Amino acid sequence: MKNVLIVSGHPDLASDSFANKIILADLAEQLPSAVIDDLSALYPDYRIDVPAEQDKLRNADVIVLQFPIFWYSMPALLAKWMEDVFVRGFSHGSQGKALVGKKLVLSFTTGAPESAYDAAFPVDALTGRFVQTAGLTGMIYEGYVYTGGVSYADRTDPARAADMTAVSHTHAKRLAEKIASLM
Repeated sequence: MKNVLIVSGHPDLASDSFANKIILADLAEQLPSAVIDDLSALYPDYRIDVPAEQDKLRNADVIVLQFPIFWYSMPALLAKWMEDVFVRGFSHGSQGKALVGKKLVLSFTTGAPESAYDAAFPVDALTGRFVQTAGLTGMIYEGYVYTGGVSYADRTDPARAADMTAVSHTHAKRLAEKIASLM
């Protein structure tokens, strides 16, 4: 079995997440050998332990970035992690070969419904920076698993919460199946 690293980029997974918390809990059950890297628990001060994170990446064959979309991008904590960890000499440059051949999968959610992403602004537009990063670092971009319409703001409405719970479980199942297909 290949080594799977799932990096949770939610800035406050424990107390300010709905869908991402469910997805990660399901993945922990479905993929018990995967390493789940909860950046919000490890680095609430945004001070990233770069050597530790680079070691996790070196040991991974499949890297999954799990995060909510914030303002059409990744959360600041995940961006900071990438800025600090993906440095010349490690992830790119003439000596930076640590990520070459590793498979990259994106797993993300949006509060906006899936219908908000249409021909004028397709959901694929949210992935460009990651596709480019994979190319620069020699990773193999394996696509994404996406679920929309899971707004944290709707968590107090019982019907919406039930719907969001169901689609979050489905998201985790689809992601686990995608990861398994890469093994």
